[in-house]
Amino acid sequence: MSSFSYRTLVTEAKRRASAGRAISPEMALQVLTTPRDYLWDILSAANMMKRNYFDDRPLLCSIINAKSGACPEDCAFCSQSRHHSTGIPSYPLKPAAEIVRARDASARFPIQHFGVVTSGPRLSRHDVSALVEMIGSHPPKGHPAWCASLGALHEDELQELRQAGLKRFHHNLETAPSHFHKICTTHSFDDRVRTIRNARRAGLEICSGGILGMGESLEQRVELACALQELEVDSIPINFLIPLPGTRLQNLSPIRPLEALLAIAMFRLTNPKAEIRVCAGRVHLRDLQSLIFAAGANGMMIGDLLTVAGRNTAEDLQMLRDLEL
Repeated sequence: MSSFSYRTLVTEAKRRASAGRAISPEMALQVLTTPRDYLWDILSAANMMKRNYFDDRPLLCSIINAKSGACPEDCAFCSQSRHHSTGIPSYPLKPAAEIVRARDASARFPIQHFGVVTSGPRLSRHDVSALVEMIGSHPPKGHPAWCASLGALHEDELQELRQAGLKRFHHNLETAPSHFHKICTTHSFDDRVRTIRNARRAGLEICSGGILGMGESLEQRVELACALQELEVDSIPINFLIPLPGTRLQNLSPIRPLEALLAIAMFRLTNPKAEIRVCAGRVHLRDLQSLIFAAGANGMMIGDLLTVAGRNTAEDLQMLRDLEL
């Protein structure tokens, strides 16, 4: 695009942002190719869009890897797949007391949601019942709300969890429909959409996003953003691939910081009302991590990730204090 065309893009993006209206897929693709001269203008438009629906309070979450490894699925990015040799620990569902202790300990941080994450295609009926009992016996009451990522559960199981007190269900789309077959062959993109719709019908809030930097094209990043827009998810976790040794994607290069910021801005401009939280791979932004909020994000995950350490929580909290958020 010419400089004039990018000026037009910025003008139209800001016009739509001021009205709280999503940009088109064509504009979204242009956002991803914005040159450095117009970077701050696009970030400004994304931040303007965010302010239509959210205040400056950062939305934070944390997770526990409650059941690890031994997954039969072949997701190319995942260290917990049996198809990869990564040396990560494998264990069954942790005892309820251990999960509750972790949730209670997380309350010392200003987080809103605590996520129980389990490996595998779907949690067993026995383990679902155990979590229903745990959640029902330990309501938030001053602690973070319960969130869970438990695989492809049925609608009735999701209803049980909601009735017990689960607030939000996490189930990523992972990548664009047209790229999904290159990332996973043991289940389909439509399978993931079906689970999200089950959770929505069960009355749960939906947290669903994906991982960027898995060899997808810029067009496919837009495709993912539009798929999430169509599903009207409540929260979009944006992850940037951490190429883990032993996985099929181990040799890919991490996303560049400015490329990541433009991706965040694009997801905000296409999904005005969704929470945009930056999760795994945030460290790839290096010294630019605080700019995620200027790019339209209003949340992030703090603490450790599933099988790798996250950024030091004290540093994250200091960053938020420095931003006066």
